[in-house]
Amino acid sequence: MTQIPTFPPLMRGLAAGPANPFKIACDQARRGVDAGLLTWSVSPERLRAALVLAPEVALEPAMAAFIACGLGLQNALGVLAPPETAVHLDWSGGVRLNGAHTGGLRLWSSTRDPAALPDWLVVGLELTLKLPPEWEPGETPDRTALDHEGCGDLDPVDILEGWSRHSLVWINRLDDQGGRAELHREWSGLAWNLGKPVAMALPDERLAGTFLGVDENFGMLLKTNGTTRLIPLSRIIEED
Repeated sequence: MTQIPTFPPLMRGLAAGPANPFKIACDQARRGVDAGLLTWSVSPERLRAALVLAPEVALEPAMAAFIACGLGLQNALGVLAPPETAVHLDWSGGVRLNGAHTGGLRLWSSTRDPAALPDWLVVGLELTLKLPPEWEPGETPDRTALDHEGCGDLDPVDILEGWSRHSLVWINRLDDQGGRAELHREWSGLAWNLGKPVAMALPDERLAGTFLGVDENFGMLLKTNGTTRLIPLSRIIEED
């Protein structure tokens, strides 16, 4: 039986069982649940969770909370995983262990208007703990799981608890002087393919170019055919 996780005082857990924690959190957010709800589900194959947030700034600057949750996961894995395990973060939310995808973060919001104040944000997390037994090692070099990367002994509940604690620390730092700059520095050191060619699918467009960096709201600076575009991070928000 999976142990019941313990979360920081400002968060309260809701076990989703076999249901989708992200969908439950989004439904609860639409109904007006208070910020801090953390829904979760653990199976032998994957860890899933979702956190409801209530930003006090417009959507685009509020996207820093999404970055904070990504960095919170990296911090949690950095504490629990073997020291040789490399954890990197894709700009759009993907999580990589030793260079290969092993899950990621997703986002939904009450609005897609960058200048509007969101009623809520929901940050979802999914980590692959084990690959299907029929998959041979090396068959999917860009897809991996914790057990394939020397992390099979990690307790997913420990990861979940660590994610909640570290994410809350980074979210709280956003209100401190210099907190966003610190988040920017830490995240930039973990950003996958920073300064290199990238290709990705957003909800409404496929993008390709050279990932030059990010602006103060973590929007991607993408160079394509000699022109540099700013891709707001809010573009990753899933559509209804």
